[in-house]
Amino acid sequence: MMMMQEQHRSLLQAPPKIDCPSSCMVRCGRNWKNKMCNKMCNVCCNRCSCVPPGTGQETRHLCPCYDTMVNPKTGKPKCP
Repeated sequence: MMMMQEQHRSLLQAPPKIDCPSSCMVRCGRNWKNKMCNKMCNVCCNRCSCVPPGTGQETRHLCPCYDTMVNPKTGKPKCP
């Protein structure tokens, strides 16, 4: 019974909080619109608790929430 309670408790714990500002600084490090990239990346990171590694588009799929967010006006990806 004790093992069951411990497993249940671990399932209810939130995932570890990501350091969005640092992760976005890396993600947007080579972007020519660095300020805008960081702003949008932080919005996406705070909502998704995830930032894809690296600076390119080829890793977006590693963070599905981040990858699927779109700008409702343009239909383009919201997250850099």
